[in-house]
Amino acid sequence: MDPIDTVLAEADRAWRAYGVGPADRAAFAADLRLDLEAAAADGRDPMLLLGDDIPGFARRLADEAGVQRVRGSYRRLLGTALTGALLGGLLGYGVLVALYPLFVRLVDLPRSVQIPIQLAVAVYYGVPAAVVVVGAVVAVRLRLSDLPLIRKTAWMMSLLVPTAGILVTPVTMAFARTTGYSTNVEVVVAEVAIVLATLAGATVLARRLSLRDHQGPSDTAATDATKIKPA
Repeated sequence: MDPIDTVLAEADRAWRAYGVGPADRAAFAADLRLDLEAAAADGRDPMLLLGDDIPGFARRLADEAGVQRVRGSYRRLLGTALTGALLGGLLGYGVLVALYPLFVRLVDLPRSVQIPIQLAVAVYYGVPAAVVVVGAVVAVRLRLSDLPLIRKTAWMMSLLVPTAGILVTPVTMAFARTTGYSTNVEVVVAEVAIVLATLAGATVLARRLSLRDHQGPSDTAATDATKIKPA
């Protein structure tokens, strides 16, 4: 790979990790490329101008430009979402246990009444799953109100988490079928783990999508800040 492309790729990774939006990253990269190419044309080594710490150089550019930074805060987001999901799951499990006799009666109706067992099982597992989703989204929206773009993240979660739940439901039901639809604690814990893993993936994706189109304030200050200064 061309040395300049290597430098720009490393700088872009640093900007991403630093919470710099895509518009500012593109502006920084374009101006930095021009400066590096000009330095190379003058016979100077661009690496000597940037120094050994390219990520540090990239962060200084962002600071000097005064761009708005938006961090993903994925660890905090996941912790809050999973906590809300766990509380929702416990509530859903309580509802499931309370309604279990009703579902048994629905399945054991007289032969003249035909209710697909798949429907009964889907409702049986759908109720706690819905409570899990609501718990995760509400927890993120209320507990992380200080994070930028958290409303958009919660909105994306309200779309992606149920979708992920629908996709994982056949997997969970297949697992439940192998256990004879047991309600033993260890079986329920395994089912919850499957759901929570899917929830975590959907939550991270929701945050990434909510930050993807974030536009930081790009102005002439950003352009000036990209001018190479001797390391």
